[in-house]
Amino acid sequence: MGEFAEAVQDYMCNSLSGQIPSFDWQTEYDVAGTPVDVVGKAEKKLHLIELEWKRADPADNTAKIFRHLEAGEFEANEIIVLQIFTDHYALSGGGVSSKQKNAEFVGKVAAETFEHLTYTPVSFKMNPPKRGSSWPDDWERVADDTLDVIVDNLSR
Repeated sequence: MGEFAEAVQDYMCNSLSGQIPSFDWQTEYDVAGTPVDVVGKAEKKLHLIELEWKRADPADNTAKIFRHLEAGEFEANEIIVLQIFTDHYALSGGGVSSKQKNAEFVGKVAAETFEHLTYTPVSFKMNPPKRGSSWPDDWERVADDTLDVIVDNLSR
């Protein structure tokens, strides 16, 4: 993950710590040897957030979480998975790429399979900069807009 993606990941984790302090928030949470970008834990509740910047196969992130869930590697009776997609996956003519659609399909099927699981895709309305390029001036505003959606989903 690049420096910009790590900065956004840390920003989101710190913001969620302030907005939902009843959860212990951390980045790069280890699930059976696989890191999840941002995770909040409280009692038997688990909030998993995957940030998809430009990944070639974002369905792999959802599949790994659900594979570990099926194997019983989460000690939680309520799991919320939020998968954040940047505009990298947006199509110029409207809609989203098949890569995002596939990831969302995997999430939807998993949520239908496990009664204690909720899956929600969320948009991060920015095309991330290429490695070494300058960061967009409004990245914190975009992160805050995305965080509003995240907090709304986690507060239901």
